Amino acid sequence: MDTSRRSFLAASAASAAALGNVGQVLGANERVGVAVIGVNGMGHFHVRTLAARKDVRIVALCDVDAAPLARAVKTVQNANVPAPAAVEHFRRVLDNKEVQAVVIATPHHWHCPIALRALAAEKHVYVEKPASHVFREGRLLIEAAQKHRRVVQHGTQMRSSPVTFRAGEVLASGVLGTIKITKAWNVQRTASAKPIADSDVPKGVNYDLWLGPAPRRPFNRHRFHGSWRLFRDYGNGDIGDDGIHDIDMARWGLGETSHPVKITAHGNRTDPDLGPREYPDNMIVTYEYASGKVLIYEDRQFTPYGLHGFDSGNAFYGTRGYMIFSRRGYFQVYLGEKEERGPGMGERGRVGQPAPAHMENFLTCIRNGREPNASAEVAHLSSSLVHLGEIAYRTGKVLRFDPKTESFVGEREANGLLSKEYRKPWDVATG
Repeated sequence: MDTSRRSFLAASAASAAALGNVGQVLGANERVGVAVIGVNGMGHFHVRTLAARKDVRIVALCDVDAAPLARAVKTVQNANVPAPAAVEHFRRVLDNKEVQAVVIATPHHWHCPIALRALAAEKHVYVEKPASHVFREGRLLIEAAQKHRRVVQHGTQMRSSPVTFRAGEVLASGVLGTIKITKAWNVQRTASAKPIADSDVPKGVNYDLWLGPAPRRPFNRHRFHGSWRLFRDYGNGDIGDDGIHDIDMARWGLGETSHPVKITAHGNRTDPDLGPREYPDNMIVTYEYASGKVLIYEDRQFTPYGLHGFDSGNAFYGTRGYMIFSRRGYFQVYLGEKEERGPGMGERGRVGQPAPAHMENFLTCIRNGREPNASAEVAHLSSSLVHLGEIAYRTGKVLRFDPKTESFVGEREANGLLSKEYRKPWDVATG
């Protein structure tokens, strides 16, 4: 079991493993100076969460788009706390000595380049999922967290959910027997979209900085707010969007703490009305581990229905029974040949929002120097499944992977896709 699962089974809100001589461990009554980089979407949610906390001072907010930046500043002011500095360039955040921790909620291609620079600037890092845009970045993130002795928390919030804790107790009880296979799914209906022409950059947007390490290309609204994740320059498709949450839970339930050794994938486009995208609108990926255990991921973006009643979920298949689990706040156990119901919540619907608890775990670990629920290593092991699955899909091959060398066996094309080229000066070597 990895660090997060051990912590759940020990009934602890924070992980038990210590970081060692972590830098800047704070006193219990000292407020943490925080900055949020990328304040649209999930970033704005984090702004609201942090503004409501008495143990946090929001020092700065950062975004390359003036409109969401102004909205985020107003959100902080409406919480009756001092207005933070509003800056366009993240470098000003990292140079600010009052900032002790950063929350990174940018598009995926910026996650690791900013996180590595933040760690080098001795900031603690909360980075949204997936932590890496390509596989190699995950290893760099682990090394930087260890080198600079800072807390890294990955935005897979179910690692801090009471629902996950309760499901973990069932897994640990042995009632399901030995878990041999887990399945993650992300099944929903994506909104339709029509192709549109390139256009001028909107007023108030620093588009060159938004592109950052990505190739320079004309502005197109389909490649900007909302749908950028469907293009490889900036995002990781559906598997790296909602899918990573469920993949992370599937790996947690399987108890694997290494990379898989065999990966297969299939995907295609079934619905042209879904609009411009560089990723398939359905995928099935199978990951086989050296232990013989298997993790399965599937998504469908053309259906108005979920699976087992949920758009996002997991199945944990054991030798005695299985569990259906959803991050929407549900789990139920089915036992034996007759699938009799065993212990479970049996509740349909969200049970609390795990993101504030996940943020609290991050802030607590900054204070006490303990390992967070979704550390850099946890982030790499789960995010890597996104990348390995996508590489298997792109190459159309059954791929064998060596967890020790973190490379494919005898596959030059696939190994080339483990990394990417970065537009200067935004490579990851400076992190």
